[in-house]
Amino acid sequence: MKSAQPSSLTGLVSRRIVAFTVLAMVLQFGIVLAEYWSDDSELGRFIIEHETETLADGISVRAGTLSFSLSHEMRERYGKPTDAEGGAIYMRVRTGAGAILFSSCEAICEAHFLPVEINPPAFWQRQIAPGKPLSVAGGRAFTVDGQEVFVELAVIRDPHSFIYNVLFHELRDHLVIPMLLMFGLVAGATMLSIRAALKPVVEAAEAADRIDPRNALDHLPTRGMPREIANFANAVNRVLERVADLIQAQKIFSTAIAHEIRTPVAIVRMELERIDGDRARKAERDLDALTHMLEQLTALAKLDVVERASFRTVSLGDLANASVAALAPFVFANGHSLEFDDAAASPVHAVPSLIENTIRNLVENAVRHTPQGTHIIVRTGPGPTLAVIDDGPGFGSASARVLEGGRIKSSDALGVGLKIVERIAGLHHAALSLDSEAGRGTRVRLDFPDTGAPSTG
Repeated sequence: MKSAQPSSLTGLVSRRIVAFTVLAMVLQFGIVLAEYWSDDSELGRFIIEHETETLADGISVRAGTLSFSLSHEMRERYGKPTDAEGGAIYMRVRTGAGAILFSSCEAICEAHFLPVEINPPAFWQRQIAPGKPLSVAGGRAFTVDGQEVFVELAVIRDPHSFIYNVLFHELRDHLVIPMLLMFGLVAGATMLSIRAALKPVVEAAEAADRIDPRNALDHLPTRGMPREIANFANAVNRVLERVADLIQAQKIFSTAIAHEIRTPVAIVRMELERIDGDRARKAERDLDALTHMLEQLTALAKLDVVERASFRTVSLGDLANASVAALAPFVFANGHSLEFDDAAASPVHAVPSLIENTIRNLVENAVRHTPQGTHIIVRTGPGPTLAVIDDGPGFGSASARVLEGGRIKSSDALGVGLKIVERIAGLHHAALSLDSEAGRGTRVRLDFPDTGAPSTG
């Protein structure tokens, strides 16, 4: 099962900003709504301002004369000023001189509006009755073509639910829209700031991906990082320094052990050659096996410190041909036969000595673990492939011959040699496969990445 991908910091912060902004808007909406709802005077002012402004759209001037007309919507609203529940709505439009341009009421207007002989203020308001539904009267002055016109309104028990309409407009204009704009600016600025702050972190991650322990270990860049993240990057850099020291120590160890062991082994062999008898010959064979094992272990250790500068584009066919020629005496001396088959192999990007080491280990494994008379084929191609095939007895079901997760499930009979081959394949990003069947032999194959170079075979 694949592990869930971690969320990005930008996405995480953005989601939290949205969540807290929505929460803040809901709380602020509730607080403002409660304040408006509890202030009848303020609600009355909103109703007077909003409705008189709508009515003022019907004022016009024709040939210097003021006139007023109701729209179709307004005629339906003010055509029936009272309702069955005792609610009523009245309006009057007059000039500053007291001339009535329009009135939806007669005697009752005098009870709610200012007398026409009085020049009213630019805005006036009074409460007709306390409580809700609202009962309020007021007026507002408008200037049309240089002339002052007053629109007056009386709302009794709010028959048209003006209160909800004005609350909607007030909350939308003074709360929702400003908060959305603020949220957009804050969220945008936050995300841009996070991206700017994380840019050096992304560059450090890319630099970490490019780190190859076989080359000099470069430090992760910390310039421009936030201090908290830079402290973590510096700790990683200190770890890299310790890793570099360990790699250098391993290089020295793998080189020194090969040199130090070779001399005493050679001396022991010379002494054994002077001794007659089967026990001396057996000791020589045991010494050969020990030498071979030490060489393989040393070779395996050296693979961990291969430098990228050692890689170059080489002819797979030429390398295999030279290796087969060098191995032929050993193979023939052990009663096996050896063949080289080049089927138009492509060049590969590789370390030549490691490819030769691969062929040597595979051929030696075939010789050591098959009976005399076994025929061994080293085949290159078609394309960037290398295979070592034998017609020996195979390993049968006792040996797993399928590569799982990039690891070889091998029997003990394959030894360290195939481990070396596996490691070399990994260094070259080559796919390694092993097929073995009882009575039908064994085939080990490496498929190298295609370099795009033309075949030289």
